[in-house]
Amino acid sequence: MSSVRYVAIGDSFTEGVGDELPDGRIRGWADIAAHGWANGIGEPIEYANLAIRGRLVWPIVDQQLEPALALQPTHLSFNGGGNDMLRPKTDVERIADAFTHVLRRCDEEGVTLILLSGANPSAQLPFGRVMQRRGDLLSAAVNDRMGDRTDVVRALNWADRELGTPPFWSTDRLHMNTRGHHRVASRVLDALGIDRPDEWWSLPEITESERLRGAQYYREHVGPWVRRRLAGTSSGDGREPKFGSWVTFEPDD
Repeated sequence: MSSVRYVAIGDSFTEGVGDELPDGRIRGWADIAAHGWANGIGEPIEYANLAIRGRLVWPIVDQQLEPALALQPTHLSFNGGGNDMLRPKTDVERIADAFTHVLRRCDEEGVTLILLSGANPSAQLPFGRVMQRRGDLLSAAVNDRMGDRTDVVRALNWADRELGTPPFWSTDRLHMNTRGHHRVASRVLDALGIDRPDEWWSLPEITESERLRGAQYYREHVGPWVRRRLAGTSSGDGREPKFGSWVTFEPDD
């Protein structure tokens, strides 16, 4: 068995939405970090990813945490709350309670927690000021819950202003593109003390970062989101985790 067994839980941020490969598969920062981790230590690691897009923070905890811990990982990464902040009423302390619960369960199981905050899309959203305020409050609340725990691996992205600019985002303005996912993967590996390629921090700009403007943006992205809210459905309904059990990531030759 590998000395590193890493499982990721969360929503679209952790599933990897926005970083679509040519064959249609979703990759994302967690996959990139897992591969980089194997390369950095020069040995295989076991990796699982239970994240499902569209999930609110407590459904992430209720549906993914215990199955993730049942895999007996050495490390577990957790992020959530982005979808909660899109709702009209957001209870920041209730979201922060989920982080406290995840930390407690990791402590009980002897698992190292990798804590992430999401990247900040607020500068490019129609309701950006609301998102900015809520995200700032949530970041402060979660940091307060973690206290001075030096054993928690922190890969915090919300305050990265460059990451919040359009070249790191896909056309829906809510999900990072390949460039953004590589930057987050870089921050995770840096927090773990694992060497990674320098160029991951800021890949060259890519064509998929072109912006949808005006009516096209609202038609292709805002409209479908509003319809799902009115119908009480989620983009993740019916989806299964992409790596619900261990897969092995080998280091490159």
